[in-house]
Amino acid sequence: MNNKFKYILLLLSVLAEILYGQKSIFEIQSYLQNVPVYDISSEGKNIWFATNGYGIFKYTPATNKWENYSTNNKKLKIDFFYCITSNKDYVWAGSTDGLFILNKKRNRWKRRKFGKGGQLGNWIRTLQYDKYSNVVWIGRFQYLTVYDLKRRKYRDIDLKVKGNEKTNNIRSILVEGDSVLWIGTEGGLHRLSKKRIVKVDSTNTFYDNSLNYFNGEGDEVSVSAILSERNYLWLGTDEFITPQNPNFNLGGLFRFDKENEWIKLDENNGLQANGIFSLARTGNTIWVSTYKFDQNKKEASGRGISLVNRIDLSAKNVINENLPNNIFKIFFDGKFVWLGTENGVYKIPVTNKLVPEFKED
Repeated sequence: MNNKFKYILLLLSVLAEILYGQKSIFEIQSYLQNVPVYDISSEGKNIWFATNGYGIFKYTPATNKWENYSTNNKKLKIDFFYCITSNKDYVWAGSTDGLFILNKKRNRWKRRKFGKGGQLGNWIRTLQYDKYSNVVWIGRFQYLTVYDLKRRKYRDIDLKVKGNEKTNNIRSILVEGDSVLWIGTEGGLHRLSKKRIVKVDSTNTFYDNSLNYFNGEGDEVSVSAILSERNYLWLGTDEFITPQNPNFNLGGLFRFDKENEWIKLDENNGLQANGIFSLARTGNTIWVSTYKFDQNKKEASGRGISLVNRIDLSAKNVINENLPNNIFKIFFDGKFVWLGTENGVYKIPVTNKLVPEFKED
């Protein structure tokens, strides 16, 4: 074996250890220190950050410039946001007090409030711009709302199944191509036909823990994160258990073949915890931010990142003392993985061509 080949093998070995957190030496850049970042999105030119208490931040990679919209500079009327999405013309940010919309051309925000669902109906929990239909899907605590940009009209959709209010409490949204919409709720998962989404009927499918969906585990299932890749859907679920209800929401990461097969990953086979905050994919690796439900404090306690190989389903944990435990959002922009955490934003470079775990199969 010549020296050049030995060097390449050593380099690959070091990189693999880095990305799996074994040596904690990969380059990490941090921004917005002490700012809790709940959500991250991009329209391609800018990256947008929704924060808890500090408004909205915009980062422009081409110029390395940051801009803040908040009460501090009088560009926004509130500072607490849960979610964000954007296209070339607008940014939509969700709060507990309605939807905020930025007209980029005018650089001005306005607020939209909703009538159905009462005050909790104005808690916007997740947002997704749909480039295929040119609409925005708005996941509220109660009701799914769609905004048609061409017609400038909002329409509320009641997703209740068999009178269960939790099936209308939206937690996550995934647009899959031009025809399918996946909606994660506190009561299960909806598969909706976008072209016929008027009400829940035979054109749509709902998955809870009955009929052995989600392996039939737990009293209920709450879908917190959704990721699609090729033939599979990856579903992150919430953990919520108490001494009085030890089997309520068991949590875990599920791989669903969109037909019948459900495979579950949790603490028993490698994840750092059973609760899931967020999911992202880089090549053959699924990034999973985890949490454990603290039964004494009755709140989610972050446990950091687990990396799952999408081919053999093996899991390894990122051990890095520089990363906070509460990682609320993982966002991959095609070159970097961005982590929205309890203590700012962290940017990690990913080199797919050099690291086997991150190559496409």
